Amino acid sequence: MDHKSIAEKIIFLKNSDLALRDKLIQSGQLNNGYNEEMIELHNRNAKTLSEIIDTIGYPTIDKVGKEANESTWLIIQHSIGQPEFMKKCAKLLEIAVSENKADPKSLAYLTDRIAVFEGKEQLYGTQFDWDEYGNLSPNHFDDINKVNRRRKSIGLNTLEEQTEIIRRQAKDEKQSPPTDFEIRKQEIEEWKRNVGWT
Repeated sequence: MDHKSIAEKIIFLKNSDLALRDKLIQSGQLNNGYNEEMIELHNRNAKTLSEIIDTIGYPTIDKVGKEANESTWLIIQHSIGQPEFMKKCAKLLEIAVSENKADPKSLAYLTDRIAVFEGKEQLYGTQFDWDEYGNLSPNHFDDINKVNRRRKSIGLNTLEEQTEIIRRQAKDEKQSPPTDFEIRKQEIEEWKRNVGWT
């Protein structure tokens, strides 16, 4: 399979993901836990991407172009039910970033997401969730000044600015906090155990 058709396939996977997300937003279903249709799509996309990576290595910009490279990251970022795959990809992405063949922002988002699922502090404050007050807030991070320095070093805005953007986006998408914060927290912990994060 040539790299052009691989790039097209990766972009198709990403578009399918975004189309389903949009459908769930329109029907008001995005907030009702991790949607079954979305779980299936994310796992299917991860399996296809894993096969591509086994064939050509990590889909870097020089191999598949910028759009397919960014699409690769999105598919990995959404493969939350596949801990080993995500961690393997984080290592490959780290190498690609060190060779200037992928965006360091992608690595920041992916390493933060893995840290959150493993119950660790995030370094860049990229991952958000509902807090006990019904606000979208950054998941646990180490130190706001260090986080903002790291964010600035890769071209991200401050965490305070990003928090405003995330909350505005959630409002625009008519997202709402969980009706019972404690139950949702328990469900997330149970899900993390079931898929192998903890």
